[in-house]
Amino acid sequence: MSGYNPIFLVILSLVIGFVIRWLLFKTGLIQSIRKVLRRVQDWFHVHQFLKVPEFNDAVQRNHFHRKVSLYLHSLPSLEDADFTNLVSGHDQNDIVLRLDPNQTIQDHFLGATLFWFEQKTQPDRISSFVLKIRKTDKRRILRQYLRHINTVAEEMENQRKRHLRLFMNVAAGEGSRGETRWRSVPFTHPATFETIAMEKDLKNRIKSDIESFLKAKQYYRKLGRAWKRSFLLYGASGTGKSSFVAAIANFLRYDVYDVDLSKIRCDSDLKFLLMETTAKSIVVIEDLDRFLEPQTESAVTVRGIQSFMDGILSACCGEERMMVFTMNSKEWVDPNLMRPGRVDVHIHFPVCDFSAFKTLASSYLGVREHKLFAQVEDIFRQGASLSPAEISELMIANRNSPSRAIKSVIGALQSDGDGRKYAEMIGRQTGVDDVDVPSFGGDELFTVKDSRKFYGFFKKRNGRRTNYPKIQPLGP
Repeated sequence: MSGYNPIFLVILSLVIGFVIRWLLFKTGLIQSIRKVLRRVQDWFHVHQFLKVPEFNDAVQRNHFHRKVSLYLHSLPSLEDADFTNLVSGHDQNDIVLRLDPNQTIQDHFLGATLFWFEQKTQPDRISSFVLKIRKTDKRRILRQYLRHINTVAEEMENQRKRHLRLFMNVAAGEGSRGETRWRSVPFTHPATFETIAMEKDLKNRIKSDIESFLKAKQYYRKLGRAWKRSFLLYGASGTGKSSFVAAIANFLRYDVYDVDLSKIRCDSDLKFLLMETTAKSIVVIEDLDRFLEPQTESAVTVRGIQSFMDGILSACCGEERMMVFTMNSKEWVDPNLMRPGRVDVHIHFPVCDFSAFKTLASSYLGVREHKLFAQVEDIFRQGASLSPAEISELMIANRNSPSRAIKSVIGALQSDGDGRKYAEMIGRQTGVDDVDVPSFGGDELFTVKDSRKFYGFFKKRNGRRTNYPKIQPLGP
């Protein structure tokens, strides 16, 4: 060794150290060494494995599994996993990482290193998260660590409530056994209580009822009742029932579960669907009367629907939820199905009146007052009617000119819907100098007939005058 220059030995050591470091970290050799060390430790039973299954007793969804999923997908170490999936987030422009099954990620808590990986059984593809923890750390940190996961996941869920989801059930056979039968998309409906066409005092009463429900958890428990609230919305198509549901969801910041009864094969499937919904959600069944008609062939029975509406099943699968049922008419529905406890609040949605027209004009045209409003009010007083959907589409079609839009509504109300003698009626009842003369050239006025051709609306006339939506009762 005396023959070697000391400087040369130092340089050689640095080069060898650099090569070793490069081999370890640039080629992934360090990851392989760590895997071998973990297997050696497992061989000596240094670690213990704790499983978090997706379902409790293979039936009810394990909500802690969802919290663990949220927590793990927020860990920075997810980027270091051998394989990760790239999926779109709440915003379609966002790309997020998702853990691939059988890949291990690390977490650090109170000086301990913990390992997580996901297992999926075959062929059902039921997911379970597995926590690998040193036995010496288990008693010291496990309880605190689980509380930490709960806290972080709840904070993330509160942030995610800014991005509501619309869930729809899949048809029988589309999802394999054990997998959720719900598929979701972002819920972006813009309806609010301020934009829906409904009398102001009624909207305030409904909002007050909902706010009172949110504060009544202990009161419901004291009564021994499930903490839920049920609404029945009934009225002709196009009267705003779906928009009302969206307004409630945006007001509460609740996800929406839209149940399609035609895709359900038996009463048990309907129960399982309800059990897979989460708290702080709105469960909706639209056009329920269609499935209650005797001549309708449906796999779901009236008894199954009654069980779905009753509080016993609701209490078993989570609380703090709304249930909304819509119908065109409840005249022929068995009153026992609509009794209190199953349906708490009944709201009638009639065809449009003048108050609702003013709300629509404010929302769609940005007009609160107009010289033609007096004429519109007089026509409504004479018993003319259109649905809010028909009026709103006329306003959308003529949105560039509020005067032209209001004239199109006047013509639709006064004619039989085909717009005949439309210009003649407008000229006779209003001065030409008062409003814009409708142009039947390039900027043609849309009539109800045009609107129906384009949007597929079918008007249902109501000969008698209809007042504001009626609500009954607003009980506890």
